[in-house]
Formats: sequence, C-alpha cells, structure tokens
Amino acid sequence: MDTSNLHTVPDVFLAAFQQYKDKPAFTCLGQTLTYGEIDRYSEQFASYLQNHTNLKAGDRVAVQLANILQYPVCMFGILRAGMVLVNTNPLYTEREVQHQLTDSGAKALVVMANLADTASRIIANTDVDQVIVTEAADLHSFPKRPVINFVAKHIKKMVPEFSFPNQIAFRKALKLGAAGGVTAAPVEPSDVAVLQYTGGTTGVAKGAMLMHSNIVSNMKQMDERLGASTEIGKEIFVAPLPLYHIYAFTTHCMMLMSTGSHSILIPNPRDLDSVVRALKPFQITGFVGLNTLFNGLCHHEGFKSLDFSKLKTTASGGMALTTDVGELWSRVTGCEASEGYGMTETSPVISTNPPDDIRVGTVGTAVKDTEIKIVDDEGNPVASGESGELLVRGPQVMKGYWQRPEATAEVLSEDGWLNTGDVAVVAEDGYIKIVDRKKDMIIVSGFNVYPNEIEDVVSKHPDILEAASIGVEDDKTGEAVKLFVVSSNPSLTSADVIAFCRKELTAYKVPRIIEFRDDLPKSNVGKILRRELKDEEKTKKENAAA
Repeated sequence: MDTSNLHTVPDVFLAAFQQYKDKPAFTCLGQTLTYGEIDRYSEQFASYLQNHTNLKAGDRVAVQLANILQYPVCMFGILRAGMVLVNTNPLYTEREVQHQLTDSGAKALVVMANLADTASRIIANTDVDQVIVTEAADLHSFPKRPVINFVAKHIKKMVPEFSFPNQIAFRKALKLGAAGGVTAAPVEPSDVAVLQYTGGTTGVAKGAMLMHSNIVSNMKQMDERLGASTEIGKEIFVAPLPLYHIYAFTTHCMMLMSTGSHSILIPNPRDLDSVVRALKPFQITGFVGLNTLFNGLCHHEGFKSLDFSKLKTTASGGMALTTDVGELWSRVTGCEASEGYGMTETSPVISTNPPDDIRVGTVGTAVKDTEIKIVDDEGNPVASGESGELLVRGPQVMKGYWQRPEATAEVLSEDGWLNTGDVAVVAEDGYIKIVDRKKDMIIVSGFNVYPNEIEDVVSKHPDILEAASIGVEDDKTGEAVKLFVVSSNPSLTSADVIAFCRKELTAYKVPRIIEFRDDLPKSNVGKILRRELKDEEKTKKENAAA
C-alpha cells in the first residue's frame, strides 16, 4: 500500500479495508475476520455511536478489552466516528479505572462482561453515560458463539454479576448501527486520536495525547525499518501483547494493517498452553513479544515442537531482552530477536535494530526522521560514547499530557525535545545502548510501574508511617517491586501489606518483597532517597555473588 498520502488513522485503515478486503485480518479463539468484515462491523459500531448515543465528534470513548476480535472493531469504529480512543487496562482495580475514566472525561465505555463488575461499582462517579458490554465470542459465527459464551458464563463461572444504569449488549449495538449509516467525521492530522495513559512522578496516571499524525508517522517509521522483509498480504504475526498497550496497538492495528498482514490475537499470554494451541494451525512469519514471554515459551515443550520454518521477524520491546533469553529464542525458533526502544509518549517507537544488522545488547538506531541527543544533568551535550540522558525529537512525539500543561512542560521543550528519563550511550555508528533509568520507574514484564503510585496507595494504610518502593532484579519478570515499610504496628506482616495493595493495585504493581525498617534514608530536606535503597540492594547482590 502506498501510504505517502495517508495522514490520519482512518485514512490508513479505510485504505486497508478496500485494498485487502478478502484477506484475513485478525484471528482469535479459532475465529477469523477478514479486512472486509472488520470494515463492516466497525462501520456498524461507528453508526451506533453517532446515531444512537449522545456522543459527538471529539468525545472520549474508553475501551477495556483483552485481545479479542471486538477490540479492532471498536477501535476502528470509534475513530471513524471522529471520537477519541481511551485505551484502558482490563485488569485495573476500581481506583485505577475510576481515575482514568474521570480524568479522560470518557462519555462511553466498552467492557468485557467477565470484567465488568469492577467498572460497575464506580461508574456512578464518572461522566460515562453509555456502557457497551461484550462477551468473549460475540463476533464468532453460529453455533460457536452461543456455546463459548454459555460455557464462560454458566460452566466456568467467569462472568460475575454486574449492572450499569445505561448498558447495551455489543451485538445489539451492531444491529442498531447496521440500520443506519456513518457520517464522515472531519479529522485533521493534528487532532488527538488516542489518550494513552502512563504513570508519572506524581504517582497519578496521565493521558499522553497521541495525535493522528503521531501514530501514522510511527507506523510509517516502523514499516520503513522492516523494509523488504515484509511481503504485502502474506505476513502472519502473533499478537500476545495487549492491544491496549501502545506498542501492540501501533504494530498490529496500524503497521501490519497497512501491509495487509494477519494478526493472531492471544487473549491470555500467561496461559502458554493456549498460546501454543492458537499458533499450531499457522506458519507464523512474525512474533511481537517481550523477554519474559520468550523465556516461558522456549521452555514449553509444545511450543518447541511448532513449525518455525517461515519465522523471519521477532520484535522485542517493553523490557530489556537478556542475552541468555535472546540466544535461547534463536536456538528454539531459528530466528534472531531484534530489540527496540520506545515510550508511550512517542507512539511508541524511537529506535529498532535493522533486520539485516542486529546488534545484541543495543536497541538499534533511531528510526527515520527521528533526532536523538545525549545530555548531562545540566542539559549540555556529552561527548560521543559518554552516557547521559537520552532526548528525542520527531513526528511521533506526543502533543502533551491531557489537561496537564505543567507536567507536559517538565518533559517536553518548546522546540520539541522530549526528555526520556533514560540514561543511554550512542556509538559512533548510531547504535543506542540503554544503561540505566534516570527516573525511578520499574518495569515488570514490560509494564511500567511507578513507585509514587505504590507509595501513595500504601500510605493510606493506618499502620504505615512511611514507605518507599524500588525495582529489584527478577528472573521471571525482569524486575519486581520491593517495598520498604516503616510501621507503627509491630504486628503488621508482609502478608497484611500485600493484601492491602491487592485491593488497590493491578497485580503486576503489587510489591513482591516487603522489608520492614525503623527508618528510611532521607535527604537533608526530608526526601526519601530511593537511590540509596537501590545501591544497598546492589551491594547485597554483589556480596552474595562474591
């Protein structure tokens, strides 16, 4: 597809629908939808939003779905109706869902039935006035659809009780939408397409405003980097990473759509048996994943027996790819994993390894039209080969944070340079190596965890006086959260603290290790020094290895 004249997200997917109409687009749980079917269903959903709700162009619509066929249908429908997509993690707790819905001002929510009870308990505290509820197999053909949905609800008891003041079934919404048409919504490249939430130094998740131009530019940058390795209409990529995450979103719902590729959606990548069952019927050509998933699959006998003869692209992102896992993946699949680097704020790709020149231990070179520079703590450029904070400027850099001008100004300069908060070294030939994080973010299995959010939650416990959280190395998840606690109650246990956290935090954010202390290291103005805690952990590890 010639993408030179495509400038908005609808430009891209409408062109793909037309050019690849009869080709498979997405497969999930044994059901495949073609580009033409995604076109029809997303048009019906857009029609429903325009003609049967009070929503108007520019309004925000939250989507809280796992990797099921309804995600691309809803996403494309929202954007072709001229509205803004708010990607929402299905695993969020009540507190997290309420914050995101309230902060974004979402007027509608699309949610899976088996997760809807969480949102139902807080929906009255938000601006949401329309909820669309879908069951897992709503886009499967008869008789699989009613069978799968019945088993999930009545046999496996996966659907809890819930109720919303104004809810409609997804299939009914499509039926209503099919009776009308879609009014083409005027969309400009500078309009916000997606509010993608990310944490921050205040512990409050912020919505990165990703414009149509940001996402389309990054799609083109990714496509240009893959180059001749992509065969139009012939690629079959595995999609185990959640589509609500910007990395998977831009890869599977943009770049691969523009090339007529086929994505195999994996609703639950933690269930390795289900991953193997999903892949068995296909000769995959591409895999987009991360270190922990690669490691788990390579130790799964069923995975090792699959046919990898056509696999030519493995993209690794979200967390560092360790040398041993990279080598193991190559041995098992015969395909070398290529590591890249990006941020929510950059739609997300900043750099990748070129397919024909992969340098292990690096995140490759900056993608097309992307400038990078390394600076010291005063913002001055450092000499080549020296470390410093990585700054980036390019067409994929966000517009700013939703309704947070001060937070935007902290990371984005007036001339377009974004402070990544990561410490890097750039070699003479442009290859980038990330050596540390200047900010305190923790990465657990590819998900960003912000210490301030954890500490804010923990501080609400009546027996906790002070708390500090850091990331520690973990063989399975890359990093795990360790929490240091000063308590007023000597009877308080680690189990008590973890149970309290589980009520307020998504599972991957819950501290794995609790250490009680009489006090925490502080600066002369009373600021808790996480860096000293990290240094202590590093020293412990070095002494243990000696």
